[in-house]
Amino acid sequence: MTQRVRDRLKARSRATLEHVRHARHPLHGWRKWSLILLQAVIGVVLLFAAVNLTLSLTAFRGANPLDRSIHELRSLWFSPADGKAMSAGAFEAVYGQRLGSRPAAADIRAYFSREASRGIFLLDHVMADHIVARFGRIDGRTLPSGVYVGARALGPDGAPWVGVTKWPAHYLMFPRHAYILVVPESGPALVFSASQNAKFDPDLPEGNQLGAQVTTYDREAYDFPSSGQALHEITLITDDPAQVAAAPAALERARAALDARNLRYGMLAPNSNTVVGCILEASGAISREQRSRILLSIRAPGIGATCW
Repeated sequence: MTQRVRDRLKARSRATLEHVRHARHPLHGWRKWSLILLQAVIGVVLLFAAVNLTLSLTAFRGANPLDRSIHELRSLWFSPADGKAMSAGAFEAVYGQRLGSRPAAADIRAYFSREASRGIFLLDHVMADHIVARFGRIDGRTLPSGVYVGARALGPDGAPWVGVTKWPAHYLMFPRHAYILVVPESGPALVFSASQNAKFDPDLPEGNQLGAQVTTYDREAYDFPSSGQALHEITLITDDPAQVAAAPAALERARAALDARNLRYGMLAPNSNTVVGCILEASGAISREQRSRILLSIRAPGIGATCW
């Protein structure tokens, strides 16, 4: 009986394949090839999305990828659109089980200390907004002193495309934009951001030049968590007090050196990730071989390119 069913299924499969193989295409000429080209493009896009989704759900996820995914979805859901206030219950909904509704600054710092010790951790829009709203700024009271590398999704942060960045780009686009975050023992946190210089000053005549800025890590900063870039992956590079204290001046020198080179921004390289990779290599945080690894190069395109 079982063999008969198998034979019948094989016969039907062969008949179906033969029908498809010898079927006449409903379109002819340029219409036929246009349809074939469209189908090929759709196939490539779907394959690209599937590969990116697989990487996004498997790489850099920590020890508990399921908990991480749940946390991400909650953070994305409660992250408001640009110009709108965070809902009153957002922080408790995302962090209530871990920190309660109104944790002290020391409790938040202890939470991030634990997360940093495990590797890559999240600084999301909900948490960043809560810290600024309650404590005035992000600094050493709520984030352990150190030099960090942050990574966020690529894409616009304003209407009408912010929804694309907020949802699909987090999972269907594996590449990220990197920046450097410095949290001193005292004073506000600082951020080193690199990109097209027009994004920092739209009045510049050469808007496609690779530029950088060092600024306070607040809501006006280019790389501060926001609606479109609601999830930031943070990695601790060093918490050595001497290196942390020297980092702001070193980043200012790197910014000045970059401006002096007048490099043209490249989609693949040189770009913001190239600048961050070169600074990390020059500081001894990573080696040339490490920043050229395939997975890291896919995650942060351009990070392994030749330094200026």
